[in-house]
Amino acid sequence: MVYAIIAGGVFLSDLILKRYMDKKYARKVRHPRLGGRIVLEKYYNKGAALNFMVKRPNLLRIIHTVILVVVGVFSYFLMRLSGHALEKTGVALLLGGGLNNLYDRYTKGHVVDYFHLNFGPKWLRAIVFNISDFCIFIGALLAVAGSEVS
Repeated sequence: MVYAIIAGGVFLSDLILKRYMDKKYARKVRHPRLGGRIVLEKYYNKGAALNFMVKRPNLLRIIHTVILVVVGVFSYFLMRLSGHALEKTGVALLLGGGLNNLYDRYTKGHVVDYFHLNFGPKWLRAIVFNISDFCIFIGALLAVAGSEVS
């Protein structure tokens, strides 16, 4: 049950943030925060990370759906096992973030990204993220780390 709450919390919190950004911020206008270390900037991403497959949105939507179905089936069996807390947490984060971004793809035709980091390597500064993206990344790390521990 706790893992469903994690996934649902990720989905709902990012849904709320994306709606807020859509209503309150213009596209591609930078709003520095935390001394300029974080920059809010609404961006509509029709592709995957770094606009990968931007010209193939239908194929990307299908691939995204298939991946989430596979992760969902895996999580069904994983949740039936005792232990594996790290893996379960990772998969819950992956599902919440992945479902939220997929929801955007189906309902809007793009994913709403809204902040980027203004520190670190140049390539990292160029990426505009959303909370779901971070949850997918952290979730994947936790799931892999948990599988190594188990």
